[in-house]
Parts: sequence; structure tokens; C-alpha cells
Amino acid sequence: MGNQVEKLTHINYAEVPTSDPNGFDPDGDGTRIGVSYIFSNDDDDQEQDDNLDHFPPDSRPVSHEEKPFDPDDELECVVYYRDECVYERSSGAASVSPESLLAKCRPGDLLEFVATGQYPHWAVYVGDFQVVHLHRAEVKNNFLTDVSQGKKGRIVNGLYRHRALPPEVIVRNAMDHVGTRDRDLCWRNSECFAAWCRFGRREFKIGGEIRIGKQPYKLKLLFSEKKSHVLEFQCLEDVIMEKRRNDQIGKDAVMQELANHLNATHDLKEECHTSLFCPPPSPPLCFRGSS
Repeated sequence: MGNQVEKLTHINYAEVPTSDPNGFDPDGDGTRIGVSYIFSNDDDDQEQDDNLDHFPPDSRPVSHEEKPFDPDDELECVVYYRDECVYERSSGAASVSPESLLAKCRPGDLLEFVATGQYPHWAVYVGDFQVVHLHRAEVKNNFLTDVSQGKKGRIVNGLYRHRALPPEVIVRNAMDHVGTRDRDLCWRNSECFAAWCRFGRREFKIGGEIRIGKQPYKLKLLFSEKKSHVLEFQCLEDVIMEKRRNDQIGKDAVMQELANHLNATHDLKEECHTSLFCPPPSPPLCFRGSS
């Protein structure tokens, strides 16, 4: 397989089966299990975000003031590998201006730039006001303020629960790959690259985990204290792709997708029940109970 991964087509909630016809747990005592989905490249670094995440050197930065980041529309989620929590995001995490972010950064920090309707863009701060990041199928070294494009940002060292490498190793991991592009890339998006630089774990790389049919990863979407939904995945790559897609469309849209899917599943089950257990349509008794 190498570094080549064929593009897959995303299938949304309405197009896949689920083991839970009713969706949310009404008592809030447990979660519901879904299935793995198939994804397109998310990718903030690819063609889907060309107009929003591209900064030619002679043009003015794109303004995102018309769609400021709304932390209330950010979906809380937790990722488990078997029974171990490996990632957790709470909604409403503070984000600041690029200038304010610069004052907080230390070499080796992971940064996330966010804007409504866009995939989050991740980068590794390497010092001297610069970051290394995967952008449009190439690992680049740019000034933080250029990469931000006016988006707000935040330090996200604590989202993944893995042990971080020493700062100098994180910076070296990032700098050693500057200029890597296209088929030589080992990461599907900016988050996978930045997280690999900090933690050095193979599961962030393309093909880093063997797909053997089992689904050891669970992505728990937290809509409220009593409403949650759990999806299962074969590898961390796929979890990240779905998590980032949810970040891009927002909490309300994810809830609507899921509601539409669950309603469609319920209607389908009702239709199957009718066709299997109702008498043939002969007027006017076709829906009477049997004697």
C-alpha cells in the first residue's frame, strides 16, 4: 500500500445502517453503537479549502470576520481505544487572536486555528514566530500570523492523552519533513501530521494500523448530559477524519444529520414490519389485528 491511499467517498448518517433504531438513550444511562463510515479526504490542506486556506505571498490575508468562530457550535467528543480514553475535547475552549497566541507559544506546542464552516488547521510551533504545518499536500514552514489567516487559534497539547516527546524532538520531527509533498507524505491532514510530530505514534500515519475487520476505536459524540451517540472505527485515521468533518459542519448540523438518519431508520423498520406482519391489502380489513 505504501503511502498511496485511494480517495474514498463520504457517506453521511442517512446512508448507512445503524444498530440503534431509536438513536439516543432516553435514560442517559448508556451509549448507542453505530458503524464505521467511509470518508473523503477532509482536507483543509486539499482542494476543498483552496479559497479559504491559501495564502499567496502577494495577496492580503482572507478575512473570516463574517463567520466568527462559535464555540457553542463545537461538538464535544471523546475517543476510546478499546477501554482507554485517548482523546477528549470539551466545547467552548477559548481561542485567541494570532498575536495573543504568539505570546503563549513554546517550541513543540500543537496549535489549532479555527473558523466557522472550515476544517480546523493544525500546526507545530517551532520558535521564532514560525510554525510547521501540512498545507495543500506539502509540509511547510511559515510565520504563525501568515498561517492563521486571521483565524483565532489555541494551544491543543492536552487533547490527545499520549505522552509527548521532548520539545526538541517535536521540533526536529517537524523541521525534518519541511518540503515533503504529494506521494511522499505519510499523513492525511494537518492534524495527523502535527500530532505525529508531538507524539511520534504510528497510528497517525497513513496505513499506520492494519485494518483487520475489528473496530477497536469508538468516537463518542456528546450532545448533552443525556444524549450521546457512539461510532466504531477500525483505525485512528478514520476517527480523525470523521471528527474533523463534524468540526467543519458544526454541532447543530451533526445533530440534524443524525436525527434524519434515525428517523429514516425508524420509518424503514416500520415499513418492514407492516410488509411482514400485516395481511395482504384487501379492503377494508387490511390493518386489522389477526383473530
